[in-house]
Amino acid sequence: MTAPTDSLEDRELVERCRAGDANAWTALVARYQRLVYAIVIRMGLDEHVAADVFQAVFEKLVQHLPKLREPDRLQAWVVTTAKREGLAARRHGQRQVSMSRPDDESDSRPAEEWDIADDSPGAEQQLDDLQQLHRLRLGLDRLDERCRELLLLVFRDDEERVGYDEVSRRLNLPVGSIGPTRSRCLGKLRKLLP
Repeated sequence: MTAPTDSLEDRELVERCRAGDANAWTALVARYQRLVYAIVIRMGLDEHVAADVFQAVFEKLVQHLPKLREPDRLQAWVVTTAKREGLAARRHGQRQVSMSRPDDESDSRPAEEWDIADDSPGAEQQLDDLQQLHRLRLGLDRLDERCRELLLLVFRDDEERVGYDEVSRRLNLPVGSIGPTRSRCLGKLRKLLP
């Protein structure tokens, strides 16, 4: 009996894809789809361009799959290719769009007041952040269900963040054991991070 394709390492997925396994290809695309979209969106491009880049990346992967020398470094290949395709899309878009200075009457503000500078982190920092986030998602996917649920409940960044009383209720854990359990789960996660 073969292992489910979504739990396979990249090397094994690539080997199955080379052998013509459609389920392996579906799993491979699903594994890296969010990463490709995130890279392109972080570059400031819209979702339509992201869809084009996604398609271009996976078309190139189909072409390069038979000669891919280091299948275990597939993530790096996908990131690099997405970044290159995104930059190409940006250059192509810049050739088609011009930006004029506000010297006409359509905006009465002086040119110094136009906020054109981008304060966002540089591309390398964004790429590093995305890669870390992807590694974290892979690690969370490999954790047992109880640890994954606990960590996702405790470390939420949004308004849906819950307190220990609610975590205790949802997971049927005593409040006093949440901290030690969280610590053990984080230890497991560290071991699983690629």
